Amino acid sequence: MRDLPAFKLLKRYGFGLLPYSLAKNEKQAIEAAEKMGYPVAMKLISPQASHKTDVGGVRLDVKNHIGVKLVFKEFKSIARAKELGLGGVLVQRMARKGVELIIGGKRDEQFGSMIILGLGGIYVEIFRDISARLCPITRSDVEEMVNELKSHPVLLGARGKRGINLRALEDVMLKTCKLMEKENLKELDLNPVIFDEKGGDLVDVRMVK
Repeated sequence: MRDLPAFKLLKRYGFGLLPYSLAKNEKQAIEAAEKMGYPVAMKLISPQASHKTDVGGVRLDVKNHIGVKLVFKEFKSIARAKELGLGGVLVQRMARKGVELIIGGKRDEQFGSMIILGLGGIYVEIFRDISARLCPITRSDVEEMVNELKSHPVLLGARGKRGINLRALEDVMLKTCKLMEKENLKELDLNPVIFDEKGGDLVDVRMVK
């Protein structure tokens, strides 16, 4: 399996990751998709595009090898048109359906590492529904952070829907603080991390050392 530095670091700290592979050509992308099983997600990898959705570099529910081939060609066209260096295409198993959260961190020169929790996905910058703490944190801190979110009824279960697995969320939050402090990261975005009542899937990561 071809690897990405950020994903490799997450694995070292015990984060559970969806099956994925970095493909350099269409043949590799098809082989990866067929090995992990359709449907898959595909993402354009470029050092000039840290936010893949902003450049149109994300495709979900790709259902067969023809779709994989078409998306790969499309990503090459996007890279050429936007003058992006194409590092490959990430092929990833589709995540579960659930609540999209962002778990992130920043390093403050005065106070040290800080962790944030908020509503994630494409809406994170629209709603700005976040809670923050200085690292290290405890499981009780995570519970408090959840309750501070305006969207907390969605996480805890609303309108007959089950709440997310808070234990799984706590585990990811604690590992994130450990990663931030041990690696002295400037910034870290796990966005989205999709949770349901059974667990969570880490979909994408952006980090700045």
